[in-house]
Amino acid sequence: MREPVAHYLRPMPLPRPSPPRVLAEDLRIFWRTRPRSHWIAALLAGAMTTAIVLAFYVDSQSIPDTREQVIFIDSWPANRTDAEIRTKQQADLNERNRAEAEHRRQLQRLDQNLNRLGI
Repeated sequence: MREPVAHYLRPMPLPRPSPPRVLAEDLRIFWRTRPRSHWIAALLAGAMTTAIVLAFYVDSQSIPDTREQVIFIDSWPANRTDAEIRTKQQADLNERNRAEAEHRRQLQRLDQNLNRLGI
């Protein structure tokens, strides 16, 4: 004898799909009954969504290819003296100051060229 199956466990029949003509007619009736403000809001929502998607697309195209980065690390003997450390630090500081002065000089030259152009 077959056991009774609960009514909510039986497969539910799916509704028959509507033809595209009926869908188009429903949309036409729906939008005809809407006030003008709904049309404006719908257009603005579509425009903002399109603008955001386009902005992400344009931004993703502007990412440059990453290059391999080389990092140099100084290796020092454990028995170096404090005088050697100070000497190296002073040499590094002098090199950095020289590079900053050169960069400052280049920026001043750029500023002078822009001033000559009236910018």
